[in-house]
Order: sequence, then structure tokens, then C-alpha cells
Amino acid sequence: MALRWWWRSGASCCRAPPLGSVGSSGPRAPPAPSAAMCHITQRSSTFLFPKICSIFWRSLQEREESNRIVGLPEVKALSPSVGYAIHNVFKRNTRRARFHHTSTSHWCSCSKTISDEKYQDPFQLGRKDLKNLYEDIKKELLVSAAELKEMCDYYFDGKGKAFRPMIVVLMARACNIHHNNSKEVQASQRSVAIIAEMIHTASLVHDDVIDDANSRRGKRTLNQIWGERKAVLAGDFILSAASVALARIGNTTIISVLTQVIEDLVRGEFLQLGSKENENERFAHYLEKTFKKTASLIANSCKAVSILGCPDPKVHEIAYQYGKNVGIAFQLIDDVLDFTSCADHLGKPTAADLKLGLATGPVLFACRQFPEMNAMIMRRFSKPGDVERARKYVLQSDGVQQTTYLAQRYCHAATREIRKLRPSPEREALIHLTEMVLMRDK
Repeated sequence: MALRWWWRSGASCCRAPPLGSVGSSGPRAPPAPSAAMCHITQRSSTFLFPKICSIFWRSLQEREESNRIVGLPEVKALSPSVGYAIHNVFKRNTRRARFHHTSTSHWCSCSKTISDEKYQDPFQLGRKDLKNLYEDIKKELLVSAAELKEMCDYYFDGKGKAFRPMIVVLMARACNIHHNNSKEVQASQRSVAIIAEMIHTASLVHDDVIDDANSRRGKRTLNQIWGERKAVLAGDFILSAASVALARIGNTTIISVLTQVIEDLVRGEFLQLGSKENENERFAHYLEKTFKKTASLIANSCKAVSILGCPDPKVHEIAYQYGKNVGIAFQLIDDVLDFTSCADHLGKPTAADLKLGLATGPVLFACRQFPEMNAMIMRRFSKPGDVERARKYVLQSDGVQQTTYLAQRYCHAATREIRKLRPSPEREALIHLTEMVLMRDK
């Protein structure tokens, strides 16, 4: 359903009946109607969108100042057209709305700035529980065939960021402290961290085959060295080993939660292979794909360790929502870096998504300023010169800034969720982690 805007002398508003959210671990109540609020809906898929602040336009003496932002209502769900509606609202305000990522109080005005005393380095806190992580993964991948073992060990060389396992062990500790003040990570919770990294790596191996990628983490991909067929089998073997480790936990609820990740990965890949002709549906399609391919693993892994450490369903939902919002923000920044970082620093080719025919956040925002990009999106940038022209349009537009702003909103939502847990160093580290997601450059 198209989002309708009425421009008036003093304000503008949008109207549409509210709906719940997709990508949540349970049903969510729609927001109550109120005056001068933007209610968003769609008939198919909607997506949870963080609370933003109430937006409306005010007429000032000079026409340029009519776009000044003075506030926003709470937005509970993201419809197919909301991404473009947000873009229309913010597109003239990018220069005035500078994104100071280093300031917590700037992007999360509802929370206190993390003081020097409270500051916790997530990697330092998680180091104890992540010690020998890759050695333990290699033990799960014991196989007699030398070539298969070499392929399986290829990405588990200890040079990865271990971003997902680190979130999982910090969430485990934060939930344990919240429940019974226990600071120790259970063996089963650490196993979830290992399984999450194995599932993630298996998905990378398969992605590289689908995308015919030639570099990953600064070195050649498995498919480039051993060929596509063997790379697919290696990815399958890593995934099967993760499934065995998951079964060993012996908890049917945890098995159900983490097998959902594998289903989401497959569905997300199918979403990526398709596209929407209706430009108003593309953003919802993009965010749903982002959730399934990236955020679902983080969200459900966080939920799994919370279930193992605390019986309270409210804590399970907090963990899930934190992981989901951080995961989406992480991928949004990844899509930004595809346009702003150099290949050597990123460890993989830049403009890779455009070359694969994918329209990510910066492209979708940019096509509102350059409508000629719509035709390129529909033909998946397949004509000669499409990739170069699209990249040029994105860099000339405010697509990068708007995507960054959207990532900030998701980080804001993640912070709001995790603050519901009892204060602890691990909770503060998870809050600081949202800043690290926004500031990362590779």
C-alpha cells in the first residue's frame, strides 16, 4: 500500500493502518493511533523499524528552512514504501544532520553516554570465553581426508573478527548475570558461539560459489583454489558438523531456534536472487533479505544462549531483538562500505553487490534522486557501463548517508533493548558494540 503524504502549510503527515512486525520471535501489538503520527502498513511483509522521533515540517520565513526536522513519532513497522518515505523526509537535511558516530548521546538520546568508568571493550571481555575458539572448531571438523580437512580449516585460521561468537558469549554472560548473578558462561552456551561461527562460515563458502567470488578476508576463496564442486561439499561438511554439535547440546528448544537460522539463510538467498518491480516494495524486500541472510543468525544465537541461561521469556525476547537490530545495522554498514572502502582494506572487491546485480540500501536511496536507476535495478545492472554509472549516482546522492542513518536507528533500538537487563560490564560492552558496528571500516 502506497504511503500517502499531505503537504500543508504547517506540517505534513502520513496515514495508513498499523500492522505488527516481521522478523520478530513473537507477535507484536500495533501502535495506538494518535494525531499527527505516521502509521505504516503493508499487506504482505512488514519489518520492525526502530523508534525514530516525531517528524513533521514547519513553515519558516525562508523556503529552505521549511525542511527543518523538529521531531518524529514512534514507528513500529516498516512497510514497503517507508524506506522511500523516510528518504523523502530526510533527503534535504543530510548536510544539517551530521552523523557523529563517536557520540553515544547523539544517536541514542534516550540513554546516558557511556563514561570512561563504564566503558568496556567487548573483545577484552569476551577473550576468556573465546580462547581456543578456532582450535575447538577444528576439533569438530576432524576428518581423515587430508584435502577436505585443509578446505574446512581454511577460514578457521584465527584471522577472522569472531564478531558473532563474541556477541554470543557477551549475551550469555549478560543474561546469566541478569538471572542469578552468575558471571560464568555455560559449556552449552559456548557451544552455541562455536556453532554460530561454523554456520556463518559455511554460508560464506556457499555464497562465494553462488557469487563466483575470488577473494574473502584478504585471500583467495575456496572455490577459486579447489573449484566450485569441492567448495560446495566443504560448506556442506562444515554445516553438518555444526548440526552434530547442536544435537550434542541435547536441548530440543535450542535445536529448533538454531535450525531456523539455516532455513532463513536459504530463504534469504532466494530473496536475493529475486527483485521487485514495484519500487515501493524494494526496500521491504531488501530489509527482509538482510534479516534472513545476516541478522537471523545473530538474533537466534543470542536467543539460544538466553534460553540456556534464564527461564524468563521476556529476556529471550530482549536477546533476540538486540541481536536482530545489531545484525541489520551490521549489514547496512557493510553495504555502505561496498561504496566507501577500498578493496585492499575491505579484504574483498568493492562494488561487488552492483556487479552481482544487487540493489542495496545506498542504491535504493539514491534512485529516489536519480530515477533513471530504476531501469538499471530491474535489469540488475547487466548492460555495459551500468555498474560504473550506478556507483557514480550513489556517490553523488545522499544514499550512503541515509543508509548510515538507518543503521544508527537500528543500533538505537538494540541499545534500548539491552538496557532492560540488569547492569553489568557485559551489558555495557554490548551497548558499546553498537558504536563499534557504526564506526567499523571493514
